[in-house]
Amino acid sequence: MADTHDEPVYVISIAATRVGMHPQTLRLYERVGLVKPARRGANRLYSNRDIDRLRQIQRLTQDMGVNLAGVEVILNLLEQINDLQRELETYRHSQLPVPLIDDDSGFSK
Repeated sequence: MADTHDEPVYVISIAATRVGMHPQTLRLYERVGLVKPARRGANRLYSNRDIDRLRQIQRLTQDMGVNLAGVEVILNLLEQINDLQRELETYRHSQLPVPLIDDDSGFSK
């Protein structure tokens, strides 16, 4: 089954309701580059990954008092960390003498 976490499905009003924000806030976050919803014509469509990111922005700004410039730095650093972790995992797998076996399927990873 395909991963639908990145599938853009929510119009701005629904996305705003899901995260408890005003649609103008979502537009602001898009304008400053914190979130990049898909576009279909004039409509913004948000994926579940976008919703997760909006919630993360909300936690940083409301719960931790981080300003938007700080949020941008934090999110960029988290993306770099995730990229490096994936790269390290790929490297580790390439250095193994015997391929790992996926427990569920019995096939090599």
